[in-house]
Amino acid sequence: MAEFLDAIENGIIKYWFWLVIIVLVFFLWKYNLLSGAIKGLLPLIGVIALGRIAWIFWLHYIQQDFISGIDFVLLEIIPPRDVLRSPKAMELFITNALYHMSNKGGKEEYWQGAVWFWFSLEIASIEGQVHFYIRTPTRVRDLIETQMYAQYPQAQIKAVEDYTLAVDEISKDSAWNGWGCEFKLVKPEAFPLKTYVDFGLDKDPKEEFKVDPVSPVVELFGSLQKGEQMWMQIVITPSKKTYHTHGTWFGHHDWVAESKLQSIKLQLPYTNIKEIGEFDTRARIEIRTPDHLRNIVKAMNDKISKLGFETGIRVFYTAKKEAFNMSNRRNLRLIFRQYAKPDCNQLERINSSQGDRYSGIFTASKKTVMMLANRM
Repeated sequence: MAEFLDAIENGIIKYWFWLVIIVLVFFLWKYNLLSGAIKGLLPLIGVIALGRIAWIFWLHYIQQDFISGIDFVLLEIIPPRDVLRSPKAMELFITNALYHMSNKGGKEEYWQGAVWFWFSLEIASIEGQVHFYIRTPTRVRDLIETQMYAQYPQAQIKAVEDYTLAVDEISKDSAWNGWGCEFKLVKPEAFPLKTYVDFGLDKDPKEEFKVDPVSPVVELFGSLQKGEQMWMQIVITPSKKTYHTHGTWFGHHDWVAESKLQSIKLQLPYTNIKEIGEFDTRARIEIRTPDHLRNIVKAMNDKISKLGFETGIRVFYTAKKEAFNMSNRRNLRLIFRQYAKPDCNQLERINSSQGDRYSGIFTASKKTVMMLANRM
């Protein structure tokens, strides 16, 4: 029953606009403020709208029920002291172990509420001790371990307790304070961030010429003092995002096709279509991509050659109130700057929250403090 009530609450929050429209139309109909033709169609429109809302609520409810039955385990990954493998090895691990896409039948999807598995890749610093974790459904734990050993035979993997449970619930009267945020892309998803290829790690440079883009993150996490903790979670699941196809009523396409459309749109000002002959219906397309766009187009093409994941990124800094360091909060906020590619894409901060305040001016109520502190 609790799951059903939660589904109703979340549905109201998500679709409040359409509920307001339905209520507004009802009052217009009740007080004869609509024309006869529109008034005659209102029952049909109402049935369709309410049926659509009921369907959305049903899907949300059964999916939440399915998700509540998934058992997760937190695996700590202890990497070898010297990692001699290319980042391509980690790409292969993510592709082989974490990309769980399957075509589910109607019964599974619309009656049982089955969803694709998701995983959380996590880095946590407990008073300066840095740990790497993968949060995974227990059903695929063996696959995670075998694929990790396949790429990193010297790595160690063990199941551990959830490190977040060691921090008390953050409230006005608790001993802890916390700040967190999430990140999103500035531009459409077709435009990529920097990858290990941009840092030259797809080749085998000499040790003194290597640039490790993960080192700034690990160094920041390793600099924490007693009473401080810092967490990063990157949640991934296979992408099934679709986009409406312009010029159609119900047509849609996947993220690969959308990326191709974005690439065409980017080059459209530099595209000429020339007729071959006076009586020939064929045409010749000539694209003269300027130099400053060639790298962008190449990066977009490279991106669609990979498997796609829906990704959510969030970070959290928490510490005892007497040890809470505002500098670490600022440093955490800027932690992804090295992955910015200004001509392509970069990450920006959203949904910031701090446990003891709503803003820098007004103190939050106890209810707001609890909501913001526990959102992550």
